[in-house]
Amino acid sequence: MDAIDQFRQATTNAGLTPPDTIHCDGKLHRYSTDGKPSHKNGWYFLHLDGIPWGQAGSWDVNGSDPVCHWCAKTDTAMTQAERDTQQAQQRAMKAQREADKAAAQQSAAEDAAQRLAAASPCTQHAYLTRKGVQGHGVKVDTASGLIVPMRDTAGQLHSLQTIQPNGDKRFLYGGLVKGCYHSIGRKPDDVLVVGEGY
Repeated sequence: MDAIDQFRQATTNAGLTPPDTIHCDGKLHRYSTDGKPSHKNGWYFLHLDGIPWGQAGSWDVNGSDPVCHWCAKTDTAMTQAERDTQQAQQRAMKAQREADKAAAQQSAAEDAAQRLAAASPCTQHAYLTRKGVQGHGVKVDTASGLIVPMRDTAGQLHSLQTIQPNGDKRFLYGGLVKGCYHSIGRKPDDVLVVGEGY
């Protein structure tokens, strides 16, 4: 229990919200850091076999990279064999996190495609009226949410951003955001205008 308490404190010190229950089986666990059970944006693992150690992070804070590194023993106090074992475990856990992230992004992309196909072309929306702009390539869902598709440079749809009439904006949970954007019009020959937000 002492190691679990120390790990919990380390995650808190790193600015993360620790999970209510910490499993110490050395496996990757995801949990909600914002109180919404369906949002598994936090992750951690804790090894208690051999030298207790663990890592934790948040997709919202630092993507797949750990924010918290905790070990019951300093690196200089470890033997070379202990360091080799821990490094091998770290590589395995990083591979698992990356696979987990890729699966979540693939699921979000499929959800985005379904939601975009089911939505209607946007002819008017309270948010657009307030901003004084037209709807270019955006749609509206049955809940009156404006849907902005997010694609990569090859035009592949990865995610969506929804904008409510009151201006509340949300990205599709788990979807790829970095490197994605919404384009308006054809690619120009000489001038490219880049804006932030719709």
